[in-house]
Amino acid sequence: MTTTDEAGTAGGGAAGRAASPGTAAGAERARPSLAARIATRAGGGLMRVFLLLVALFWLMPTVGLLLSSLRSPDEIAASGWWKVFTAPTRITFDNYQRLLDNSAITDSLFSTVLITVPSTLLVVVIGSFAGYAFAWMEFPGRDWWFLLVVGLLVVPVQVALIPVSELFGAIGIFETTLGVILFHTAFGLPFAIFLLRNFFAEIPRELLEAARLDGAGEIRLFTRVVMPLGGPAIASLGIFQFLWVWNDMLVALIFADSDSPPITVALQQQVRQFGNNIDVLAPGAFVSMVIPLAVFFAFQRQFVSGVMAGAVK
Repeated sequence: MTTTDEAGTAGGGAAGRAASPGTAAGAERARPSLAARIATRAGGGLMRVFLLLVALFWLMPTVGLLLSSLRSPDEIAASGWWKVFTAPTRITFDNYQRLLDNSAITDSLFSTVLITVPSTLLVVVIGSFAGYAFAWMEFPGRDWWFLLVVGLLVVPVQVALIPVSELFGAIGIFETTLGVILFHTAFGLPFAIFLLRNFFAEIPRELLEAARLDGAGEIRLFTRVVMPLGGPAIASLGIFQFLWVWNDMLVALIFADSDSPPITVALQQQVRQFGNNIDVLAPGAFVSMVIPLAVFFAFQRQFVSGVMAGAVK
């Protein structure tokens, strides 16, 4: 009996020793690699601190411009904006009062809104209809027309400045608000159609067929099915177009009315004519910057949803 137990013990030990190399190999495979461990640790608190520092660095020009707009012209000329922290009681809102009294800046803000809002709405509306048509409607030459739209994406704005200027001059809309709106709309449509067509094409065909079986026409199908599903992409397009038109200076400098220019051109003219009126330029530049930032943060959820939906699709 003793011999049998010893043999069994010996056999079990041998089996355990035989199995140990495989177990060790499995443990090695289960242990994450050094790169994976570094990535895991970097994804924790260290990465959050790094992203916070990047965000603060990105916002620093905006904060500096805000603090400069709250200082007197003499203090702005004498020291940097960070000196405001040593004398916070000297903060004043007189610069914004001067800004409101400056009719050139206030009129330019109104002109900017008058240009940006129609340009954004026209691109969103026309691009949505065209994207739906290219995605789900059959018409002669559809694919060739879409290739033409894609080809227009590579046409730079600078190439069209001279011929479009001659065209607008011939029809009498050069240096008018209408001309600026039409130019921004024309150059915003190719990207809008390309983006929305690709997004709408990913909508399940079964949804559209079920709506058609219920008697829905193309307009009802577009407004009740496609638009709600394409909301994130449309919101992303609207934000892109709004930011592009609001911050544009080249097109506005050439096509806008010199008597009512947008804010970018008005600020440039203020610098050229009155190089030392920083008490008006600082608050004007901050207002021009903070409005698109406010629009972006107000619709950031829709923007992120549209970007993520496009990535998943």
